[in-house]
Amino acid sequence: MTLRVNTPDSLDADQAHGRLGELTVIDVRTPGEYASGHLPGALNVPLDRLRRALPVLGNARSELLVVCASGNRSATARALLAEHGVPAASLTGGTGAWTERGHELHRPATAARANWSMERQVRFTAGGIVLAGLALGLLHPAWQLLSAGVAGGLVFSALTNTCGMAALLSRLPHNRPRPADLDATLAALAERVS
Repeated sequence: MTLRVNTPDSLDADQAHGRLGELTVIDVRTPGEYASGHLPGALNVPLDRLRRALPVLGNARSELLVVCASGNRSATARALLAEHGVPAASLTGGTGAWTERGHELHRPATAARANWSMERQVRFTAGGIVLAGLALGLLHPAWQLLSAGVAGGLVFSALTNTCGMAALLSRLPHNRPRPADLDATLAALAERVS
């Protein structure tokens, strides 16, 4: 493992933009989110697959920058990397802050379909469940508990800054990397760090 000294815990969008060429950028969002737009040169290693990339990331010669949509998942990724002795910085505010500062996201021309961000998937799913609970509640009032359960989950999510629904949705096939895609990403990462 290469020791990198003085790696900050986080970089804001402008700091990261100014140093993009000297950073190895790891996007820890789902493949669908990554395909919807990512920092130029970023490689996609979803958060739930990050442990598999630890041996390669530990050998990185350049500083690592982990990125997600808002900064929450990348902070989790940074903490996991730190536990394994791999210093990394997190992009404060994620790709949202990146675009707010006027920096462009790379969108592959090969993206065959529009991909929704995890936040949009959560809003759609939560709204759909609430509407279904209300509609079914017309048939029997007990169905309204479904809507109440989602409302309680959203409040809990806001209070704890976590999202159980996002964790569940990330396991759907369209949000999972194909093994060949992850293998190709790890091979490209190994080339960059060796």
